[in-house]
Amino acid sequence: MTKTAFLYPGQGSQAVGMGKSFVEHSQEAAQMLEAASERLKTDMARLLFEPNDLLEQTRYTQPAILLVSMMAYRLFAKEIPEAPAFALGHSLGEFSALSAVGAIDWLDAVELVHLRGDLMQRACEGVEAGMMVVLGVADEDVEAVCHDARENGKKVWPANYNADGQIVIAGIKSDLMSIEKPLKAAKARRVMLLNMSVASHCPLLAPAVEPLSEALEKTVRDAFAAPVISNVTARAYNTKSEAIDLLGRQLVSPVLYKQSIRENDDLVDRYIEFGHGAVLKGLNRRTTKKPTLAVSDYDSLGSVLETVAREQE
Repeated sequence: MTKTAFLYPGQGSQAVGMGKSFVEHSQEAAQMLEAASERLKTDMARLLFEPNDLLEQTRYTQPAILLVSMMAYRLFAKEIPEAPAFALGHSLGEFSALSAVGAIDWLDAVELVHLRGDLMQRACEGVEAGMMVVLGVADEDVEAVCHDARENGKKVWPANYNADGQIVIAGIKSDLMSIEKPLKAAKARRVMLLNMSVASHCPLLAPAVEPLSEALEKTVRDAFAAPVISNVTARAYNTKSEAIDLLGRQLVSPVLYKQSIRENDDLVDRYIEFGHGAVLKGLNRRTTKKPTLAVSDYDSLGSVLETVAREQE
């Protein structure tokens, strides 16, 4: 039997129009959209489908991405209701992973990540926080540049280990810009500030840890249908207490995405990503030789269902 891991993207995968084909073709997806709108007191159809400024604000970006990932997953699971070998999300996607394995009700998760985004934005208010992607440099060289900068009073930290030659740094925007020259001296192919108003996965988010942990205590349950891989440790967990601890630490610790794939690759034969954009499918091409399927809209849902069903015959 084919062993599969389920993947869920994080912030940066959002785009106007995401989820629309699910809502147009599925009554369940339309009901999910309506339920999320009621829970957040926000017009989620307008947020997702019409040009607006809110979709780029972290407190709205996060529930929007999670909602679309859950639409994709639930429509898939309706046809093929099997548990994965493990679930893995990138940053925010870890909350989607927990929802998919039953540890958080999906609607509670929508509200939870709205709070998470709000806490992140508040932690970064008044400090001109940001994030920067660096391409073509070895991890240890990026780490060395950041370390030297911190020794000189700069606030910059590695935040996302996405793939070999792709790492994201978080910190104060002016400090990030100040290390562009040493990164280019380390042979960076590209250094680019991202359109972000928060600095994720670094110590600047320390004020958000305690209130998020309190919310997690009320929301997470000990009901894991499959283990979830932690962004913090790249290892599996399956209890409420671990989830609360690790998701709190995740705010101030780097996302070990490529390490999570490498450490657990032997456990599976393939990956399926649920959510807009197939971002993780692209990262996986650089980390594993195993195939990654992507359910990003209604058409791709049909294709993936056909592929999985054919293999089960």
